[in-house]
Amino acid sequence: MNTTTDHAADTAPPAPGRIVLLTTSHRVAPGLLSWAAWQVLRSADEVLCADGAHPQLPYLREAGIAVAEAAPSAEELVDACAGGRTIVVVATGEGEPALTDGLARLAGSGRISMPDLELLPASYDLPGARLLDLVQVMDRIRAECPWSSRQTHKGLAKYGIEEAYELVEAIEEGDREELREELGDVLLQVVFHARIAEEDPEAPFSIDDVAGGIVAKLIHRHPHVFGEETATTPEEVKEHWLRTKAEEKRRTSVTEGIPLHQPGLALAAKLASRVRTAGLEVPVPRGEGIGYELLSLAARAEAEGVDPEAALRAAARAYRDAIRETEGA
Repeated sequence: MNTTTDHAADTAPPAPGRIVLLTTSHRVAPGLLSWAAWQVLRSADEVLCADGAHPQLPYLREAGIAVAEAAPSAEELVDACAGGRTIVVVATGEGEPALTDGLARLAGSGRISMPDLELLPASYDLPGARLLDLVQVMDRIRAECPWSSRQTHKGLAKYGIEEAYELVEAIEEGDREELREELGDVLLQVVFHARIAEEDPEAPFSIDDVAGGIVAKLIHRHPHVFGEETATTPEEVKEHWLRTKAEEKRRTSVTEGIPLHQPGLALAAKLASRVRTAGLEVPVPRGEGIGYELLSLAARAEAEGVDPEAALRAAARAYRDAIRETEGA
C-alpha cells in the first residue's frame, strides 16, 4: 500500500468543474444547434435556463435533455460545479449579463477556485440575418402605427424617389456613414411596399416573393457564374445580361421598359444607349430649341461613357461652391 500516494489523493483539491454559457440566435430556427452544442448538452451534469419561455426548451426536452428552469447567482453556480461537475446555462436573449458580470467579479476576487468558464455559440447568424429583424419590425409597425397602417403604394411613391436621390448624393459625396444610412432608407422602401403588397386581396405577394424573384433573375442572367457559359471580361458579362434579358422580356421595340418619368437627361441617355446596343442607326432629331440641344448632349455623353445626370450634378455643385465663395467675398 502506497501511503504517500493515498495521502496526496486525500489532500488534492477537488476538480473545479466547468460552466458553459450556451448562446443561440433567435434568427435561426429553434433546435438547429451546432454539433458541439449538442455534445455538451448531452454530457452536462445539469442544464439550466432562466427563461421558461425560451424557444429552445421544447426542442431540447424533446431530444431528451432535462432542463431546469432556474436563475442561480454566480456564487450558487460555482458551488454547483463542485466535484468537477459541468453546468450548462442556456442563455436568454440578452446573454445573461448579470450572471457573467458576477462570475467575472468572483474570478477577480481571488477568494475561490473558479471552474472553467466557456462561451459556446450554439447557433450563428448567417449573413443577411438582420433582414429578418427588419421584416418583423415592419410587420409590427404596419399593424400598430396609425400612419404606417394607412399607407399605400401610391402614397409612398414619392419617398422612394427621394430616398433614391439621397442615396446617389451620398455616393457622389463619398460619405460612408451617410451611404450606410441611405441604403437602409432605400431598403425600408422595399420592405414597406412588400408588406403592403401582402394585403392585396387579388394579387398578394410578400418580401420572400420579391427576394425569390430577384434571385431567380440574377441566376438566369449570370450563366457564366451559375451555368456552363464563360465570361472573362465585363463586356462579355454585359453581353450575357442583355441576351438573357431580351429572352425574358421578348420586347417588340428597344424603347419598351424605359420609364418616361425619369429625369430628362437620364431618359435621353437611356434611349441613346438602347439604340447603340441594338446596333440601330437612328440620328438624333435636329430640332430647334434647348431641348434638342440637351438631347444631343445627352446622346454624346452616353456614347463617351459619361452619365449626363452625374456630370450635370457635379457641374452644379461646382457652381454652388462658386456662388458661396462670391457671397463670402
